[in-house]
Amino acid sequence: MNAPVMASVPAAAVPEWRRLLLPLGAGLALFAAIFFREGLAAVQTWEASTAYNHCFLVIPIALYLLWDRRDDLAGLRARAEPVAILLAVPLAAGWLVAERLGIMEGRQLAAVSLLEVMLFGVLGRRLWGAMAGPLLYLYFLVPFGEFLTPRLQDVTTFFIRHGLELAGIPAFIDGYIIEIPQGTFFVAEACAGLRFLIASIAFGCLYALMMYRSPVRRAAFIAVSLVVPVIANGARGFGIVYLGHILGSAQAAAADHVIYGWVFFSAVILLLIALGLPFRQDEMSTRPAGPAVRFGPGSGAARLVGVALAVAGVAALTPALAFGITRATVAQAVAPPDVDLGPDCLSIKGAEPAPPGARGLRLICGQYAMDLVWQAFSPRVTAAPVMAERRLLVQRAQTEGLQESWLTGAGEPAGAWRVMRSNDPAFIIAVSVWIDGRPVRPGLTMRARMAISSLLGGTHAPVVMTVTPVADWAALNPATRKPVDAGLTAFLLAHPELSSQIGERSALR
Repeated sequence: MNAPVMASVPAAAVPEWRRLLLPLGAGLALFAAIFFREGLAAVQTWEASTAYNHCFLVIPIALYLLWDRRDDLAGLRARAEPVAILLAVPLAAGWLVAERLGIMEGRQLAAVSLLEVMLFGVLGRRLWGAMAGPLLYLYFLVPFGEFLTPRLQDVTTFFIRHGLELAGIPAFIDGYIIEIPQGTFFVAEACAGLRFLIASIAFGCLYALMMYRSPVRRAAFIAVSLVVPVIANGARGFGIVYLGHILGSAQAAAADHVIYGWVFFSAVILLLIALGLPFRQDEMSTRPAGPAVRFGPGSGAARLVGVALAVAGVAALTPALAFGITRATVAQAVAPPDVDLGPDCLSIKGAEPAPPGARGLRLICGQYAMDLVWQAFSPRVTAAPVMAERRLLVQRAQTEGLQESWLTGAGEPAGAWRVMRSNDPAFIIAVSVWIDGRPVRPGLTMRARMAISSLLGGTHAPVVMTVTPVADWAALNPATRKPVDAGLTAFLLAHPELSSQIGERSALR
């Protein structure tokens, strides 16, 4: 009878975690330097958005999960995987594509993926596989998913629409505006449920990693944590509208809608926990039963360091290439074009404070008084600075009660003006982005066009412009804001030459 083969570890052997300090420390330090901007942008988003506040806990949670698996990791040795160097190449190329498109989330996803590849190259297949759950949890460091907001608004509106039909409550629904006899509701971006969805997914993955060992059970629970918050947020939206119907006031029902949402969401999470507990497997080990497995010797420290440095070197190639492209294609600064709406409009230059490099102008055209701010960019610029300037110019409207719509009317190009309305505090602004002499709707197509222009050059300077009514905003509320809102729409429709001038005067001469 053959005796089982035992994993032999010399008594004086250096603990594995100490052997990994140098290669992992060197690799992590290089990645922190290479992707400093991506990390800084992520932290700023965590601080600014309640949907991503939980990201500060991701690294502590990942470390706890690794410590919780310390028995499963005992005896496993790091073995260098040089194939990680090849795996890093397409991810580095993906980072460059995201950088040219001006998509910071894409850059951050590529950076985390390259980090995962570096860890795989240093740890090896067995050790990385045993640590895969906690390491993959690091993807929650990326503040990703904001693009889902319009679709989530659609789903919430769908639930409200059909809920009102089943309840027999008469309603008029136009886009995200729901009118019932007791008042008007708006499914704003903050009501779309993105924060609930992201928090639920992060919790679902943590719960699945701690409570289950079976991949099937983990996948099932994560899938449930994806679906439940979407349904719950739709039910919450209907509940708020139905409460307004019962109370006889839309404002009374919506006053504490955020509190209602978190209470309801907490109840749903507790229900998920209760449903998942009977299927827990947290006492089972992921390692094979019995000691009949030899894990073999690990790679030398020099080999591990070499793989870490090689992956970091591949990761650094595309940021260096992007920097070189930017330096090689940089063009002289472009002055903002002039705006002249004719003798019927009195212009007061500099009346509206403008960011550095931009131009501000107050126009008084009959009964309309508008502040205009606009800025031009080099035709070699990517979408990131343009969209950053757009966010800066409209930041006063970026509140939880934000409402947005495209201006339509005779004489206006399709998609020229995006009108943004804030209820608390009251504010309204119209913003337009012009690329290649034409108005564009921000999206992937616009980003692709600007990426090509950043390499080949263009014939027009990209322009961002805002139009804001002159008003005493502190004294306005949603009710008294309506005449100001109507005045902005009327001004833009009455002066289509404003749009045509942006296109004509943004041409390079």
